[in-house]
Amino acid sequence: MILVTGCAGFIGSRITELLLEQGEDVLGIDTINDAYDPRLKEWRLARLQGHPKLIFRPVDITDREMLGWLFAEHSIAAVINLAARAGVRYSVEDPYVYFETNVVGTLNLLELCRAHGTEKFVLASTSSVYGSENPVPFTEEDKTDRPRSPYGASKKAAELLCHSYHFLHGLDVSVLRFFTVYGPAARPDMGLFRFIRWISEEEELVLYGDGSQTRDFTYIDDIARGAVLSLKKVGFEIINLGSDQPESVATLITHVEGFLGKRARISGREAHAADPFATWADISKAERLLGWRPGVPFEEGIRRSVAWYVENRAWARDIELGPA
Repeated sequence: MILVTGCAGFIGSRITELLLEQGEDVLGIDTINDAYDPRLKEWRLARLQGHPKLIFRPVDITDREMLGWLFAEHSIAAVINLAARAGVRYSVEDPYVYFETNVVGTLNLLELCRAHGTEKFVLASTSSVYGSENPVPFTEEDKTDRPRSPYGASKKAAELLCHSYHFLHGLDVSVLRFFTVYGPAARPDMGLFRFIRWISEEEELVLYGDGSQTRDFTYIDDIARGAVLSLKKVGFEIINLGSDQPESVATLITHVEGFLGKRARISGREAHAADPFATWADISKAERLLGWRPGVPFEEGIRRSVAWYVENRAWARDIELGPA
């Protein structure tokens, strides 16, 4: 059985769905908390529940006692840890909750893997561990001791804990650094969801920076496929999962405008200090170790994302976006 934490999250739900499609038994946990509008999580979870190979439990990874009960009750062969507090800007406002979930929660899982003989651990990390001094494209061998945000720092700390448990206890670990994951039913604090919503509803689009900043946008299905492939035995490896084809935020907005047939009403803001100007993944290691390359072109991924919003607009237009 594979334990997927954060199984109602944007990435976790798609990974869970893919594992179930492949015939795996999955134990999914999620708190359905209010870090962002829970209606999105409930929608994703509803698509999974009822599958005969899925057991769902509303458990928080910071609750060591409840986690211990799950490990005692189920034979868990592998853990994919997607449960996290994500997002760069809000981590500046409330760093404590990020470290509680991303660091202490990860430690709880690692310790229970050690205690119960679980042999495989996959950690969802982030491109935010890379700092402004790292040249692009980012490689896994780059120094990552100067992250720009508490979010990036919390994920770096989780990576280091994973290495300790590999070194001391022989736990097989894949650390996956995700690069700007996008797609249908994404988190509402992410740029794409906001841009689609604002343009569709003819609301003011808040843009930090001038739009020339670039991101290595990676489609959700490609990320899920890479995560499942990373369940293979690797020892301890850090692996970038990105598109290797950065696009500007301005280009993203142009595509959304085109698919909606509407123009954005842009309201410019100064770039946020925690936001990098550019991200770009060197993905040669993922190709070598996992046989993985992204398959969904950027424009097609945007088209699917816009189509999802249009199809679900009756309730998606009311989703709380949170702070801009």
